[in-house]
Amino acid sequence: MPSYLKKVAIVGATGNIGHHILTELLALGNHSITALTRPTSTISLPSAVIIAKVDYSNIENLTKALQGHDILIITLSVGTPPHVHSNLVSAAAAAGIKYIIPNAYGFDFRNPALIASIDVSGLAQGYFSQIEKLGMMHFSLVCGFWYEWSLGVPSLYGIDLQTKRAVFYDDGNTAINTSTWELCGKAVANIVSLPEQELEEKWKNKSFYVSSFRVSQREMLDSVHRVLGTSDEDWEIEHESAKRRYEESMQAVKNGDQRAFAKAMYARCFYTDGSGDFESSHGLDNEALGLASEDLDQATKRTVEMVESGWNPFA
Repeated sequence: MPSYLKKVAIVGATGNIGHHILTELLALGNHSITALTRPTSTISLPSAVIIAKVDYSNIENLTKALQGHDILIITLSVGTPPHVHSNLVSAAAAAGIKYIIPNAYGFDFRNPALIASIDVSGLAQGYFSQIEKLGMMHFSLVCGFWYEWSLGVPSLYGIDLQTKRAVFYDDGNTAINTSTWELCGKAVANIVSLPEQELEEKWKNKSFYVSSFRVSQREMLDSVHRVLGTSDEDWEIEHESAKRRYEESMQAVKNGDQRAFAKAMYARCFYTDGSGDFESSHGLDNEALGLASEDLDQATKRTVEMVESGWNPFA
């Protein structure tokens, strides 16, 4: 009889991606779930979820909370101090956890060209190294940038839904892979529902590659037009070299403007070298994970409604 993971611990259960992972895990109903949170947290979660209040700086405290779990899923915000992830991994090892999904979700952080250009990809390599050194296994999710977030923040996919202004990288026709939060949540939930033997034989210390859409900025704006009932004539459209935007943004980061890093990261993935299009170079694991096709306009409509409601991406 195949063996399955039964007890899941998750960090960041109410965050952008963590919320969707938790939702999909609960929908499947295959696991006992523990959400780790800070002692001062007042989060409200479904009654089926066990809440464990922990001190992320205390490995002994974390180890106690993680005892008896099969897998740890880590989702942390960009501003989380680096030692938190390291402490969680150390505690997981001490607690006897066998598998970890580290805080590595996004562009192809296994692509050498991107590793050389985008510093944060080195973080993922560090996570993998620590997990393996401590005798555990990891599975990570390459999903491209989150579609809703990236379309909703004007400086990322270059489309400002409120002012109707678009800035295309080069000609705007470079296609990249991007994924909705919902698809990412389903992917992770389905990963931890696979038989252990399959996980270890096929995916030990590897990444799952998933994507909602392989799409260009031009196609994104066309989708926005269909949702809003607008056309190019209603918008101000400019073009900017992706290479120049990357280089200028990286220089701004060196001068102390950390907010420019996201602009640099996105511009780099829109290079015409295909760095943002892992579907063409690597293929996708959507079918292996039972992920259904999605509708681009529906995802765009969700983003438009989110922005019009006053959504704050940095709250």
